[in-house]
Amino acid sequence: MRTIAVVNQKGGCGKTTVSINLASALAELGKRTLLVDLDPQSHCAVGLAVPEDQIEQSVYDVLISKSRGEPVRLKEILWQISDHLELAPASIDLSAFEQQMVGIMDRESCLRNVLSETRNDYDYTVIDCPPAVGLLTFNALRAATDVIVPAETGYFALHGLSKQLETLSILCKRCNQHINVRVLTSMYDIRTKMAREILGELRSHFSDKMFKTVVNFNTKIKEAASFGQPICEYDPASKGQADFRALAEEVIALQAKSEQHQMVNTLAGQLERISSSADELLKTAKPQPVKTEEPKPQPLQKPAVAPVASVPAKPPQRKLEEKLSDYYGVNHINGSTVFVSLYPHAQEVYIAGDFNNWHPQKTKMQKVGSSGVWQAKMNLQPGRYRYRLVVDGKWQQDPYNETIEMNPFGELNSVVEVS
Repeated sequence: MRTIAVVNQKGGCGKTTVSINLASALAELGKRTLLVDLDPQSHCAVGLAVPEDQIEQSVYDVLISKSRGEPVRLKEILWQISDHLELAPASIDLSAFEQQMVGIMDRESCLRNVLSETRNDYDYTVIDCPPAVGLLTFNALRAATDVIVPAETGYFALHGLSKQLETLSILCKRCNQHINVRVLTSMYDIRTKMAREILGELRSHFSDKMFKTVVNFNTKIKEAASFGQPICEYDPASKGQADFRALAEEVIALQAKSEQHQMVNTLAGQLERISSSADELLKTAKPQPVKTEEPKPQPLQKPAVAPVASVPAKPPQRKLEEKLSDYYGVNHINGSTVFVSLYPHAQEVYIAGDFNNWHPQKTKMQKVGSSGVWQAKMNLQPGRYRYRLVVDGKWQQDPYNETIEMNPFGELNSVVEVS
């Protein structure tokens, strides 16, 4: 059985999305798959429509059961998601796991011991780790044969990747075991120049330590999560499904290649090499300056990664609102703060934040044309503002704004600073 830990201490990198959809793609390919949720927020259950009020026992109960002298078997808590996929759900109780296990011998191996009892029942186990470094993450590393580190193609995500790999190196020096680690590009938006350039740099620095598969930014994936379905069920013909199927096939192929050549390196050694490469990359990668005036047309340049299909020139008389549709995210233009996002299937999009007392229906974004672009223009005083988008009644972070912070509800707020 291969055990894959999906690890990144940075929130908002698509870690749970990768865990759910990779496990579902492996199951769809006929592999017996177990998805283990080690995140106290229990987002895997939410993303697979498992009713929280019906989860009587979780991974927490299994992990601490032996220390209490009342063993709970993993099979007793599993939920059948599909023919080849089962979920071991999490619960908020996991937040107390580290405190409950103080003084317990071999507490870092609880998960490995639990999974060893079912190693003949599954081909793959995918572990969704919490966005923090602690005893739960260390349990996942002790149990893992492989580690996937999802990384966005943004400057701050790149900086977080470097720190993540450095932290993992320290942790893995404590457990001397053979394990493979690879970086996965997620939430990649080919339309932005910075994303294309950073992807090219990642590939040149990490070479064979990086998946060839790239998970592109896709609104269908976000929609699928809101309906409690993996993308393979929600929209089998979508680009998001094609990306995760390709990832699953690559994971399977890499396992076969590894077993054939019997080439396994220690995780600590790999991470030290990757971490040093990330530090070098950070020295050369610079964040793009915030636009302070209306963007001017630029001549087409050769992309850093892949050629982009040529687009017919648009009339020079385009209005400002139409030009803004080319620049998703937050832009500061002529003294105003302009929010632009893409939701092709949305009926209504509002923006709520510090600037309107978090009222979900006070500031409505306007639809630009028929392409699904939404925008809102505000005159904000200098300061730091937190906000979220309300898309057809569902709250979510701005997918085009890299600056985020955790709110008291365990979700992510987007952040904009006005100078």
